[in-house]
Amino acid sequence: MPTRGVRGATITTANEAEAILAATRELLLAIRNANPSMQTEDLASILFTVSDELDAVYPAQAVHQLEWPGIPLICAREIPVPGGLSNCIRVLIHWNTDLPQDKIIHIYQKEAARLRPDWVQKAQTASANSETRLGEIS
Repeated sequence: MPTRGVRGATITTANEAEAILAATRELLLAIRNANPSMQTEDLASILFTVSDELDAVYPAQAVHQLEWPGIPLICAREIPVPGGLSNCIRVLIHWNTDLPQDKIIHIYQKEAARLRPDWVQKAQTASANSETRLGEIS
């Protein structure tokens, strides 16, 4: 079974533990909801990066709060590129799945959407198609 990368990013409102954890939980749940076949037991590992000013808490703690057990986690600082997004939390999930890479939905929320507008558009299209299919079933 291949391992696929699932990307995501969001912005937190403040360098406060609960704000960082809430933004991270929201991002992780949005990624899982956008990829309905994702099961936590199929996640090989998760890498988080944060922009330079975020140091109140490790975003990986949000995984523990969601009770996703047994996943290796690591956090790092993002390279402080001039003009980069502040208060940004990025994630790379390594997912063991038979889905082809072009079927993976990546989630970019809030101002982080400007990082990958192509993937934001793909996620919006997939969501609209999913809602259309659900309406047809009802």
